[in-house]
Amino acid sequence: MIDITLQNFEAELIHASMRTPVLLDIWAPWCGPCKQLGPVLEKLEVAYAGRFALAKLNSDEQPEIAGQLSQAFGVRSIPFCVLFVGGQPVDGFVGALPESQIRAFLDKHVPSADELAAEEEAEEAEQLAADGDSDAALAKLAEALAIAPQDDAIRGDYVKRLLDAGRVADARRVYEPLAPKAIADVRARALGEWVAAFEAAATARPADALAAAIAANKRDFDARFELARRQLAAGRPTEAMDELLEILMRDKAWGEERARKLYVAILELLAKPAPKPAAAEAKGTLEIAGKAAAVASDPVVDGYRRKLSMVLHA
Repeated sequence: MIDITLQNFEAELIHASMRTPVLLDIWAPWCGPCKQLGPVLEKLEVAYAGRFALAKLNSDEQPEIAGQLSQAFGVRSIPFCVLFVGGQPVDGFVGALPESQIRAFLDKHVPSADELAAEEEAEEAEQLAADGDSDAALAKLAEALAIAPQDDAIRGDYVKRLLDAGRVADARRVYEPLAPKAIADVRARALGEWVAAFEAAATARPADALAAAIAANKRDFDARFELARRQLAAGRPTEAMDELLEILMRDKAWGEERARKLYVAILELLAKPAPKPAAAEAKGTLEIAGKAAAVASDPVVDGYRRKLSMVLHA
């Protein structure tokens, strides 16, 4: 539990909630119901074992923060609790509710114990992969997915790493639960394109034969597309995109936009996800809405996005 002030509001509430949900208890020393609620919240923080963090705000000592939150939610009384997730206030309740009702409130928003355990396994997998131990990383991701099979982010990372390891059949098997989501979910659709490309690359013509076919006919788009898939499966995504651009410059709609779709899929999985930010330095200012995590710019990805935009709008 931490006491929130104007100086640590951004670091300990906004940024902290991007890692773990934070329940802010707005109270005052003279408030009887606040004294009843406080111990219940502290008990639940222990019981939930890291699934959320408890923060407390003395409304007498921090009237600016309390006033802005009360105004934002249209609340004039205390105790008043606000749950922050991902840097944003997402829900709240007023009054000294029974423990059972507070549990029901928390369970709507905070991760389950299994989800937390899976996230820890996935983080370990990321570190193992960064250290070059791909086999151990894959094993960790398999454990994470077994714990939380509904976690699409973990599933997607597992699919991508299986492809990188050359285990294409396993990647297809792990991907299948995501396939129905490909219509509405950009990342699921991108993963499907990658899996299909790696599968096709296994039976593609030799690279020199494809190069000869292209040299003989610059508009042999089937050969260019086949070569792009080979290059992607060989771990050369920028070369694959260069080949796809050759198709798009000549025929944007070729093959029901197959070239564009694969190009976009490559960009989607090359782009780095938004990082979990570290706590910021206290600034002594209040920003209730919080700030979105900035995605580190990748000059290669940015450059290829611009190339695609120029070709499509030419």
